Order: sequence, then C-alpha cells, then structure tokens
Amino acid sequence: MTSLNILSGGAAQGLVASLAAKFKAMSGFDIAGEFGAVGAMADKLRQGTPTDIVILTAAIVAKLAEENLVVPASIADVGLVETALAVRANDPLVTASDAASLRAALLAADAIFVPDTKASTAGIHVAKMLRQLGIADEVAARLKIYPNGATAMRHLAASDAVRPIGCTQWTEIISTVGVVLSGSLPPGCELATTYTAAVTIGAANAKQAQSLIGLLTAAEQRALRGRAGFISGK
Repeated sequence: MTSLNILSGGAAQGLVASLAAKFKAMSGFDIAGEFGAVGAMADKLRQGTPTDIVILTAAIVAKLAEENLVVPASIADVGLVETALAVRANDPLVTASDAASLRAALLAADAIFVPDTKASTAGIHVAKMLRQLGIADEVAARLKIYPNGATAMRHLAASDAVRPIGCTQWTEIISTVGVVLSGSLPPGCELATTYTAAVTIGAANAKQAQSLIGLLTAAEQRALRGRAGFISGK
C-alpha cells in the first residue's frame, strides 16, 4: 500500500481525514503518520522520522525551514484555529466574557482536561493563562494532562467528574464525540494560531505532498475548512 507520511498537529487531524478519500482518488496514496502536540511532531522530524509533509504552527514551520528540514517554497497557510472551552455533551455550557468569569469557571471545575502543557500549542497557552489568572497553583491538582487535545477531549467525554471542563483547540473539540464547544476564550486570554503545511526536504513523495497541500489550501475547500474548525484561509 502506497502512503504519504505526515507529521501534523492534532488541530489538522479532522480536516486531513475529511480529505483523505479525495486525495487517494487523485493520487492513489493513502495518508499515514501521526497527529499530536506540535512540538513533539517537530522533534520527530528532527530525529529522522520518515516524513513527506508537515502541518504545524506557522512559527514552528518557519523554524524548520531555518533548520533546512522543509522546503521554503512549499510552505502554505492552511488556516487559523482558536483555542476554546469544552464541556461534556449533556453538561451546561460554560462561557467566559472576561478574565474574571474565566477564572471563576476554572475554579468551579473539579477536573480540567488539557493537552501537553510543554509541547502542544493549546497546552502551553493554558499553562500561561492559568499563571496569568493567578490560579496555577490552586488548580494544579485538577489538571488532567494528555499528549494531545484529541486525547484530552476523549477523556473529558468519559469523565465521571461532577463539573469537568476542557480547554484545547476548536478543531479537536468539534471532532470529538461526547464533548461540545462551550465558548471562546475572552479578550486578553484568547489564542488563535495559524497552521501551515510544508513538504519536507527528505520527502520520498514530494510531488504527492505538494498535491495534498494544494488540496488542503484550495479555495474550493474553504467551507470544508470552516466545518473542520479553521476560521480563516483562502
């Protein structure tokens, strides 16, 4: 079976999955690889994991270009993804209009489900946000930290906590059964991250990787990107 090898942030997993059948019809290639915390995915590329294409944050892709690990001319923005709040499907929505109400919502939760606070885009932001709100120490024991947002959301869905809440990227929330998007983060606490695709320098299937980038970023896929949680793009 011929496969295109991908290393991607979890934010793009739903979008890639939604285009996999179309890509195979176009190219004859399946899509294989990993989706996870962007820092961990970048390190896998640096460590020599066979990879044709990466979809990571714009900042990380720019760094990989400086390190001569991706082809600069191939770099293309896929779109912007917000970090947001999530709750179980049958729980009351939790919204926060300002920092004070966000602080109160997090303090009221008895479990807070988040992705890796050292390697994932959303997790790093959550850790910073908790420090900014002055509650990092107070909620530390309630943090439920998982390797990526998708895993964190699956555990939130299955949680038996009384008042759990989650915080990760919009794309990972809306693609997980059993949780719902509860609300955006308020001004001063928000995060919107641009995700970018690139062909790797060592790509065994560079032509097909470029074709997938073209498919992901095409104007005719704008509605699909929106349904997958990307709030901007071509």
